[in-house]
Amino acid sequence: MFRDNTNFRHRADHNQPGHGFQPSKTDLLRIGSPSRRWFLQAGLSGLAGLGAADLLRLQAMAAQPMGASGNRKSVILFWLSGGPSHIDMWDPKPDATEQIRGPFGTIQTCIPGVRFSEHLPRQAAMLDKMTVIRSVDCSASDHTPITMQACHPLARRTNDGRDGGGYPSMGSVAAKFSGPIDPALPAFIALADSMKADVWGSGEMGSTFEPIQGTALAGQFKPPKGMTVDRLANRESLRQQFDQFRAELDASRTMESLDTYSRLAVEMITSGKALKAFDLEGEDPRLRDLYGRNSLGQKALLARRMVESGVRFIVVSGAWGYFDHHGDNVVWKGIEKGLKPLLPTVDNAFATLIMDLEQRNLLDDTLVLMMGEFGRSPLINREAGREHWLNVMSMLMAGGGLKHGQIIGSTDVNGHAILDRKVMPQDIAATVYRHLGIDLESQWQGPAGRPVPILAAGAEPIRELY
Repeated sequence: MFRDNTNFRHRADHNQPGHGFQPSKTDLLRIGSPSRRWFLQAGLSGLAGLGAADLLRLQAMAAQPMGASGNRKSVILFWLSGGPSHIDMWDPKPDATEQIRGPFGTIQTCIPGVRFSEHLPRQAAMLDKMTVIRSVDCSASDHTPITMQACHPLARRTNDGRDGGGYPSMGSVAAKFSGPIDPALPAFIALADSMKADVWGSGEMGSTFEPIQGTALAGQFKPPKGMTVDRLANRESLRQQFDQFRAELDASRTMESLDTYSRLAVEMITSGKALKAFDLEGEDPRLRDLYGRNSLGQKALLARRMVESGVRFIVVSGAWGYFDHHGDNVVWKGIEKGLKPLLPTVDNAFATLIMDLEQRNLLDDTLVLMMGEFGRSPLINREAGREHWLNVMSMLMAGGGLKHGQIIGSTDVNGHAILDRKVMPQDIAATVYRHLGIDLESQWQGPAGRPVPILAAGAEPIRELY
């Protein structure tokens, strides 16, 4: 289900393959053992597609100090790329005409009087642990992640080479002003197959704060063939082997021949922290099943591991454009044929993550968001789908030590427009930054030397959550 499709309507993936930083012949000749070769090849080839620029960002992020309070606050953003239908998910209109209410029935949530789509039973059962915002103003958004991942109404798609107006994403702001929780790992990681289509970066804040593509790192930190230690049952022995290999590298003076980016890559491997963060093999198979053996589910599980390991901000996207349900004539189909089979996947991944974080005592420190770029039109079209809708969208929040078990805002009887309690994108950003302990008056320096506030004018944390 989760696959990129280069013919997908309205979107284009502009990713270019990374150019790995390659070792010289002299360096390779100086490496005597297969173990040493493995470490240097992992570092110098750019870790399965990471180029020198990516490694530069890794090194710069790792050099950033921890947040002022040294806190372990983190954020996971589920990105429902393409624009999820508010009416068919969290803001159903069962009393509207069939052409508006759509083909799905509704179910009672654990909060009296609040109903969800019948295809979100796990989320309905745990509404007491989360908040639905039904009145998000997405009028500045477009069919890209720019506006809503920046949560800034001036960050827009312009198609003139200056998309985003220079404004950074929330993840990049977190990377700059909070830094990594653990300096051995990046501050901002995106678990997305298409970075250009599904992830917004640092704008003009600087390439240092761009996200690292986590899907390029996942699975690349396994020990080389011949390392027989059971890394799951004997972590101490594994650490000792890593320390031994690192000492051998230092003794052979090979490390001196590497640039700082490649050295960081080797350090990430030899510290064992990257191995722990990106390796899913040690997870209980039953838990992996509960998350879902699919792209979104396994990325959600990986996001939890990253939070445990010390990554500050994680974006999770199951696939590029997978919520763009215009109708049965496009790749993702319409509401019945496309959205219906997708909803259980989203329901399971989100609900399992919240349960998992709570059981590990991580939920209060982790703010989890679920949203896309806009909602979808009230009327079902001739192709059994819904079009883009910029008037309003719904989103979820959970965790973060906030006050949950509530619905914020509402739309009119047809889901056409905001009825009360408009929530602006910058209010979402203010809530995220407050959670991370970032001063809401913070500014960054633009390329012309002018100070740029991290928040748009009028931003306020969402008061109902406190």
